Amino acid sequence: MRQFKILGVAMAAALLVAACGGGGGDGNQASAVKFTSMVSFGDSLSDVGTYKVGAVAAMGGGTYTVNGITGAIGAEPTPSKNWTELVASQLRLPAPCPAQTGLNSAAALGGPVAVVNYPACNNYAQGGARVTDPVGPGSASAPVNSPLGQLTVPIITQISTHLTKVGGSFSGTELVTVMAGGNDVLELLDQLKANATAAGTTAFGNTLVGGLVALVPNPANQPAAMLAIGTALQTAAAVPGATTTDIVTAAVTAASGQPGVTLPINSTPIVTAATAAANKAGADYATTNGPKAVADMAKAGGELAAYVKTLIIGKGAKYVAVVNLPDVSLTPSSKAQSVETQALISNMVVYFNTQLQNGLTGVAGVTVVDAYADNRNQIANPASYALTNITTPACNLTKPSPNALGSSLVCNTTNVIAGDTSHYLFADTVHPTPYGYKLLAQLVTKSMVLAGWL
Repeated sequence: MRQFKILGVAMAAALLVAACGGGGGDGNQASAVKFTSMVSFGDSLSDVGTYKVGAVAAMGGGTYTVNGITGAIGAEPTPSKNWTELVASQLRLPAPCPAQTGLNSAAALGGPVAVVNYPACNNYAQGGARVTDPVGPGSASAPVNSPLGQLTVPIITQISTHLTKVGGSFSGTELVTVMAGGNDVLELLDQLKANATAAGTTAFGNTLVGGLVALVPNPANQPAAMLAIGTALQTAAAVPGATTTDIVTAAVTAASGQPGVTLPINSTPIVTAATAAANKAGADYATTNGPKAVADMAKAGGELAAYVKTLIIGKGAKYVAVVNLPDVSLTPSSKAQSVETQALISNMVVYFNTQLQNGLTGVAGVTVVDAYADNRNQIANPASYALTNITTPACNLTKPSPNALGSSLVCNTTNVIAGDTSHYLFADTVHPTPYGYKLLAQLVTKSMVLAGWL
């Protein structure tokens, strides 16, 4: 494991450039490969401004970090650029720009912003994008939907769009970057939680109704009581904003009108039993279906590897940097979950990365950047990376003020927490600060050096 300062990484990389063909006996330090452009496919970690429109732009946001920090690369604090921008700058390529912009925002955020395509731009990455599934976090149709209405165009479509634009093949002189999988973790977890909650809700209702029906002394009257109490419960639950108390009250009121029921009804033991049944049903569902989420992540990793092989390398690309998935289980978002959920997230990431690596091993023209191992080392040895905080988001995420979305997408220098956050790792509960992106950019360029590309 690395124990050197980040300055040491930069120095080592510089030495490797000279040793691996980047320089020569004549002192020429030009890159071993002369890249003509950069093409990026991915999610929010590579997004350079897909949603920097409408209300998001008006709130001083647009990228998933602390927006609005300016300055030279070597200055402190690190400027607001993600890793693709930093790598492009190091390669002396034009600054990446989003290939598409727009939002499907709800009225509360100003309504939809028209989707616009930019043929001259080759960064296709979009916040919320998944590997194959078009429904990603933040989209209007996600299980946990958002008024933001992100586009979440998946990686497979991003690649297909680029191929159509360039006539079906890569030139072979561009650097292609690929990074995805994080949103597959988030969306699969959201779906698992939604289904587990639904299972718990059903168990709660069934146990509550069953307990109340048992208070009816004449068995002949119990079927009608079950119908009446169940209907009252369902009617109350269908009211927007209904609470558990509202639902219980409606069910108890219906029970009190049944023949032979002794009043007043002591519903406390019944509600306690229903709550226990709900908790067990939800936990059982998550335990039973957690392995499917892991399997789905493995499938996504294999799909991404296949896309790289067939649709990128297979279509003429010769230099493809594929960044694997950092350890999402170590983010503030995951750390706020149960130990069991953290373990599930860890397995999801490991299986995704394993299938991605297996699918790309031995493929000429591909270097797999191990962000997973580097991220784990950052958490274990923060001082080695000059990190001052690896647990607290630099952005004040309080909604609706000062952060309307509770996300780094609209975080900027006016709504960060107090104190020096220039060397924090996380901007929000999942996305890096500008300094975190700088560390990732250095890891990518180091991998390119080791591949002989720089």
